[in-house]
Amino acid sequence: MEEIKTLIDQYVAWLGSKITLRQVADWIEITTPYLDRNNDYLQIYARRQNGSYILTDDGYILDELEISGCKLESPKRSALLEMTLNGFGVKLVNGAMEVSASKDDFPLRKHNLVQAMLAVNDLFYLASPMVTSLFLEDVIAWLDENEIRYTPNVKFTGKSGYDHLFDFVIPKSKKRPERILQAINRPSRDEAGATAFAWIDTREVRAADSRAYALLNDSEKPVSSSVMDALNSYEVYPILWSKRQEMVEELVV
Repeated sequence: MEEIKTLIDQYVAWLGSKITLRQVADWIEITTPYLDRNNDYLQIYARRQNGSYILTDDGYILDELEISGCKLESPKRSALLEMTLNGFGVKLVNGAMEVSASKDDFPLRKHNLVQAMLAVNDLFYLASPMVTSLFLEDVIAWLDENEIRYTPNVKFTGKSGYDHLFDFVIPKSKKRPERILQAINRPSRDEAGATAFAWIDTREVRAADSRAYALLNDSEKPVSSSVMDALNSYEVYPILWSKRQEMVEELVV
């Protein structure tokens, strides 16, 4: 337990050291250490309003997706967007992701906004016009095809008090423990790090034998060994999409 606590403390300290602030008109621009698909640091904006704080991405994520040719106009995608944002307690206001925070819950609300930005960007970004379906939809179809029982979009509160949204939870069976499955459309060290932190923060509040898996999309390009190593280091077991059938027995029982 002490080792995990130390890792969490180190991660939180690292996050704090990498955040920078800048005044922009009546907003404070907050630059985070998380990278978007353009390798730019994610930025959010905060200001005090009516005794509370407003935090917003200023429409960045959805604007970038639209510029890249990813339209969210279909009912299915709109519903998926709404479900994802609701999971983090984030509202969509004139195309911008937004949360309201008090002084006490500011860190949690900021965390949830950044996680929602990463989740939506990863969920909807289509790297090529030839890609006609969302990776998450492919994962759902695969789980259903193989009759793997699951609960989608499950949120756990970790040891740190932060909320973490996982794509699927496969319940405990007579032969297998609870299995938590995260689908990563664009595997990167940042995505691996975020998934690893979510797991090490969550595992202490789950059953001792619970296991975590990351399903990695390698359809467009190979997944780097650094991503695989980062996940394995924190006992998040990587599953390459191209080798998913090898894991069916472990998930279906």
